[in-house]
Amino acid sequence: MRGAAQFSCGHGLWRWLWGLVLLAALLPARAQQPAPVDVRDVTGPALVLAPSVQALEDPQATFTLAQVMQPPLAGRFAAGLGKDEAFNFGITPSAWWFRFTLENPGDEALTRVLEVAYPRLSQVTLYQPGSGASVQPTETGMQAPFASRPLAWRAFAFPLKLGPQTQQTYYLRVHSLTAFIVPLRLWQPAAFAHHVAGDSAAQAWYFGMASAMVLFNLLIFLWLRERLFLHYVFFAASMAFALAAQNGLVKQFLPLQPPWWSDLAATFGYSLAIATGLQFMRKLLDTAHTLGRWDGALRALVWFFVLSPVVFPFTGQSLIRTAAVVYLLAIVVAAAVLAHGMLRRQRSAYFYGAAALMLVAGALVNVLRALGLVPTNVFTANAMQIGSALEMVLLALALADRYAQLRREKLAMQKDLLQAQTQLIEHLRQSEQQLEHKVLARTEELSRLNQQLAALSVTDGLTGIANRRRFDELLQAEWLRARRAGMALGLAILDVDWFKGYNDRFGHPAGDACLRAIATLLRECVQREADLVARYGGEEFVMLMPGESAAGVRRSCERLRSRLQAQAMAHPDSPLGQVTVSVGIASMVPGADEGPQQLLRRADVALYQAKKAGRDRVVVFEPHAV
Repeated sequence: MRGAAQFSCGHGLWRWLWGLVLLAALLPARAQQPAPVDVRDVTGPALVLAPSVQALEDPQATFTLAQVMQPPLAGRFAAGLGKDEAFNFGITPSAWWFRFTLENPGDEALTRVLEVAYPRLSQVTLYQPGSGASVQPTETGMQAPFASRPLAWRAFAFPLKLGPQTQQTYYLRVHSLTAFIVPLRLWQPAAFAHHVAGDSAAQAWYFGMASAMVLFNLLIFLWLRERLFLHYVFFAASMAFALAAQNGLVKQFLPLQPPWWSDLAATFGYSLAIATGLQFMRKLLDTAHTLGRWDGALRALVWFFVLSPVVFPFTGQSLIRTAAVVYLLAIVVAAAVLAHGMLRRQRSAYFYGAAALMLVAGALVNVLRALGLVPTNVFTANAMQIGSALEMVLLALALADRYAQLRREKLAMQKDLLQAQTQLIEHLRQSEQQLEHKVLARTEELSRLNQQLAALSVTDGLTGIANRRRFDELLQAEWLRARRAGMALGLAILDVDWFKGYNDRFGHPAGDACLRAIATLLRECVQREADLVARYGGEEFVMLMPGESAAGVRRSCERLRSRLQAQAMAHPDSPLGQVTVSVGIASMVPGADEGPQQLLRRADVALYQAKKAGRDRVVVFEPHAV
């Protein structure tokens, strides 16, 4: 009986112990109290607080501090909800309370910095123990003015002061209309200042590069008037604005904003970035021709993202989850369009696809992080900026390749056109061979007559050189060509001295012979094919020399004057006793606001100076002499 009693007692003890084990295993995580954090351990890198923080959901966002500090709510705080570095509850209408305890066992007061490293949280309130039993609340958040932040930074940071040999419990209330991500870290003040400096440098690097790309491509658009560059400018500017809003920079540097705008600025920017990005892709890949009627659906999607920000202020949090899903849809559509372009072997699709892949990967990580499907860390928090930076560089290559491709296509079109023209000419030649010889002879005769008529229309009938009409046409053309090439255009005006007296004494036939002789000398003195000699009117001649300086024009004119003197054509009514010429020369590089009349005026002024100085001479226009 005694053995049976001992067995019964032992068996009951084992059942009691086993029940305790089962009860302990079934106890919820909230019953486990995390150990206080010793702030003396926070000296170098930041300490991740998530494992030491308990969280309590406030579904209606109505709990007060007094309520969460007292039973039954005080016992509902649960530990172990933080994923990696942050608490990530996706998109939720609930507010959340966080509780953690810090201790300072040392003999000196210490200051640490609590960082909440997600700038888009709508309401962030920290309750710190004050003197006695009082509690000091610090209310800030995206909906609050930027001046409400204890430390001027793009995210949220709170200085915490712990006296020697103290232990303090802190409460943090967070409510967000966008993604609910709460990364909590504890810093030593100097290390936090170094962290802020590095973060600011990284932000400055990205947005400086984005600004440079926007301005550079805007200047290219203004210069080339190619709208593809303008589409890229809109896309890059929208993406940079969206990232600036997401990272809290819009709130920091544009403080006068309504609360609803602070919450939705990033979503607004992303919508416009997707709209302009899709439009840029449409133009780059020419989807209007490659996709046919499906391009209409793509165009409708662009307009959806352009107009969707209009309803953001009226929809509140309910739109955020839908917007995230639509963003994913846009990524899928863009991927499908790029795949279609790659199947068609469009070079722009490969370049744009590589660039878009960087941004799409960053956007995908950003959306999954907002939905609470991936953890928060340095990579996921900055995925959009990393992807956007790589995308901007690759899109610059895409634009360069697009214009190289356009040049190649233009050359190919010219080659095809030349080949078509050659084939057409050959066909015409074969057709002409079938015509009767009489018709062919008549055609050739008419062609010769037309050429003669064309030549006569620009030829001076007396001297056989170009006439005034031909000179005016060529002067205008050479002026424009010289202005484009930035080269000089030389002009000389020649006038036969005292020609009226020569005509009156010897008669018009002799005067005509004199003019023909001078025209012959002019042709002999011009050695380049591009130069032109023409009869300007009466006894005046002109010499047009493209690309020639005043000195070069003068050498030709002096050669003419010397040969004319060598012929010694008698002119009794001239003080010099023979036929001579006066020459005015001008040479200039055409300016943007100048016309060929300025060159004529200068040469005419120089001719006047030559006559005034005694004639039989060559004078070059000098600006200071006017």
